[in-house]
Amino acid sequence: MYQYTTAAEAVKQIKSHQRIFIHGSAATPSFLLQALAERKEELKQVEVVSISTLGAMPLTDPSCKGSFFMNSLFVSENVRQAVNSEQGGYVPIFLSEIGRLFRNNILPIDVAILNVSEPDAHGFCSLGVSVDIAKPAIETAKVIIAQVNKQMPRTHGDGHIHFSKFAAAVQVDEPLPEVNYGSKIGENELKIGSYIAEMIEDRSTLQMGIGAIPDAVLQRLTSHKDLGIHTEMFSNGVIDLLASGAITNAYKKKHPGKIVSSFAIGNQSMYEQIHDNPIFSFHEAAYVNDTAVIRKNPKVVSINSCLEMDLTGQVCADSIGSYHYSGVGGQMDFMRGAALSEGGKPIMALSAATRRGTSKIVPFLKQGAGVVTTRAHMHYVVTEYGTAYLYGKNLRQRAYALMNIAHPDHREELEKAIIERFGSYVYPIT
Repeated sequence: MYQYTTAAEAVKQIKSHQRIFIHGSAATPSFLLQALAERKEELKQVEVVSISTLGAMPLTDPSCKGSFFMNSLFVSENVRQAVNSEQGGYVPIFLSEIGRLFRNNILPIDVAILNVSEPDAHGFCSLGVSVDIAKPAIETAKVIIAQVNKQMPRTHGDGHIHFSKFAAAVQVDEPLPEVNYGSKIGENELKIGSYIAEMIEDRSTLQMGIGAIPDAVLQRLTSHKDLGIHTEMFSNGVIDLLASGAITNAYKKKHPGKIVSSFAIGNQSMYEQIHDNPIFSFHEAAYVNDTAVIRKNPKVVSINSCLEMDLTGQVCADSIGSYHYSGVGGQMDFMRGAALSEGGKPIMALSAATRRGTSKIVPFLKQGAGVVTTRAHMHYVVTEYGTAYLYGKNLRQRAYALMNIAHPDHREELEKAIIERFGSYVYPIT
């Protein structure tokens, strides 16, 4: 009934000087990417756009220079070297606005390469665990190539595409990439998780990123009641909290009874849990990350992290100095959405120091660092040493509040910087 071809034949659809979109995160189409990389000798200047991708990225191999250019919308580990070299570039943009680049022909897509579920009885495949920016990409791409994966979960929501839309399709039976940040939770993450859990009220709507800190927070919420989830993405911790009964989504104003997300990354057990499960509803990022949508939910708690923060509350989350490390993503979307929600709490969580002992709270951001979340958007900052509330405080007050939750080894140095910048007089911090 359905016509399939080989990977080598499928990627012949791609021509030199085209712009191609790669399905991202746990839906990275690794099988087709390997076949595409094998055409490096015959292809020239193919521009590749994507958000985070997982697994090997053969298109960034040094031997592919001149054949493929990685123009990344979010910098993941497997493209970091290329993006910081002549083989790639980084586009700073809110996750919620990437669809506009495609739909408004700012970055028109010639070919979209997908990793989708098997077709259902009506011929519809699911975009699975990554609807995010894939939906606008497939709506605008001139050509769509798919690896139809037996192991891709079928997810509910608005991420579906009919098999007839594919110019070429390849059958695969590949496990999705797995991550488990719960195994990386240490003493600091547990302390941060406890501080944040104390701030979360029953019937709150949660947004969290991926990593040890978000999972540590979720571990501390099993005694809470009627929590809801409306988040850019989720991982294994949400599944465990759902099993505890703490998540009901009963008091959300948008999609009550549903866990709403745009993508998910986790382990095999999580993928099995979300397969054909109507509790989970996946939508494109332009909708999920829309502040007008986010703010309609009650008590939105947004939990995000960063690489560095200055003493006034400016947040760098996408670069280490001028070295592009991550991306803008949806941090600002949810920090603002939570702030506008009735009873909402935007939280920035970070370990006070790096693994090498360098303070993450600094007098000034590194030269070349990008400000992802502005100081005007900052409310709560949490480290393993406590919580600082910055909203409504002047720069001098903020600096002292942040100094007090910095690593003790760096507080004297930070206070010297505060006095040098603001003088020795300090308003009472309340």
